[in-house]
Amino acid sequence: MTDNQEKSEIVNTDNTIDAEKFKEAANEHFKNQSYDKAIELYTKAIELNSSMASYYGNRSFAYLKTECFGYALNDASKAIELDRNYVKGYYRRAAAYMSLSKFKLALKDFETVMKARPSDADAKAKYTECNKIVKKLAFEKAISLDNDKKNIADTINLDAMAIEDDYTGPKLDDGQKVTLEFMKELLKWYKEENKPLHRKYAYKILLDIKTWFMAQPTLVDVPIPDDSKFTVCGDIHGQFYDLLNIFELNGLPSETNPYLFNGDFVDRGSFSVECIFTLFGFKLLFPNHFFMSRGNHESAIMNHMYGFDGEVKAKYTAQMAELFTEVYNWLPLAHCLNKKVLVMHGGLFSRDDITLDNIRETDRNRQPPDEGIMCELLWSDPQPQLGRAPSKRGVGVQFGPDITENFLKLNGLDYIIRSHEVKNDGYEIGHDGKCITVFSAPNYCDTMGNRGAFITITGNDMKPKFTSYDAVPHPDIRPMQYARSLMKFMM
Repeated sequence: MTDNQEKSEIVNTDNTIDAEKFKEAANEHFKNQSYDKAIELYTKAIELNSSMASYYGNRSFAYLKTECFGYALNDASKAIELDRNYVKGYYRRAAAYMSLSKFKLALKDFETVMKARPSDADAKAKYTECNKIVKKLAFEKAISLDNDKKNIADTINLDAMAIEDDYTGPKLDDGQKVTLEFMKELLKWYKEENKPLHRKYAYKILLDIKTWFMAQPTLVDVPIPDDSKFTVCGDIHGQFYDLLNIFELNGLPSETNPYLFNGDFVDRGSFSVECIFTLFGFKLLFPNHFFMSRGNHESAIMNHMYGFDGEVKAKYTAQMAELFTEVYNWLPLAHCLNKKVLVMHGGLFSRDDITLDNIRETDRNRQPPDEGIMCELLWSDPQPQLGRAPSKRGVGVQFGPDITENFLKLNGLDYIIRSHEVKNDGYEIGHDGKCITVFSAPNYCDTMGNRGAFITITGNDMKPKFTSYDAVPHPDIRPMQYARSLMKFMM
């Protein structure tokens, strides 16, 4: 052996030892739910020793925890490439595929796991459940081809729903209209009694809100008078008690205290039903002073996987879950404040020529597609680097400060506000102040330790002001309580 070979072997041995140290440190951060730090350390381990499938598999799991499904998919595939017998790699890739609604590919990976571990009851259960989802979606696709299929809203008969004598919760007035008194009683009922609103009133709210949203444009223009305050909130994700805290800190919605909630009202948090009826109720009460944008979680597949569908079925009926899907299809995709600030859930586009008129012309009455304007409004994320990059989520695009600047100039805007990402302080100012993220679910999923935030803007200068806050206590019902058991395990 030559001297150079000996030195190379020593260096390689040292790299292997150091890589293991980084991996072990990353594992500890993962256990403590410090996923970003874990990702950083797994990356260092990979840089020193890129031949270990487990390093990629572990980083894939951390990416799943931070909802970077595209990155998680790439790492899981790399782990499998390095070691075809690395079963965890197939588990991780299946979870990533499921998060991206690629259920047939997920099923194929679960099948591989089951073949590798034929006596593993857990592997068989996951394969069986995934197979049920694939068959269910195939059936739904088949019946959707029936042009005579009625809207769920058309099948609801409110007159046939009696109010039981023992129901003591909030009641709509004789005209069946939402009032401020009803909303105050509803908030108190949810907070103190933790019981559902009567199904008749719940259905009435859904039918009325669908009618209202159907009349809204895809891009809503919102005027803000010079001396008026306007509040923008980000993701709520079923954290009802934190939603109440926003109203405690910033006041209830009213004609003089308008709000915009920027998508992802439901899923993950286990009080999503309470959140959505609260928001829909205020929308009906103050239709011109309370606004709601669609998020990527206002979709049938996401609701099916991450808990809202299961929660509605537990508290009401499968029919109501389907009605929610119809309502969500009509949610506006974006709002333009004083013709100066564009607000959307996700972000900007894979093309440079997109105008506000293009957004206005977008057909939104559907489930979110995998590409195009609607997809990117719901899924895209900013990045600090110039240009564009494939999305870390596997859907949408990542866009840099130059992309933001060009979009603003093309459309005569000052800046954009978006949500969609957990931030430590509940907000982040990026792209030289031109791209602002706001996230309003503190201690997201009871694990992330982040603060929540909301933005207030005054019409005369349109400068954003930020209020951050911590999570408040909630009843002992854990997040993802109603999610598919597959996703509770994977995530």
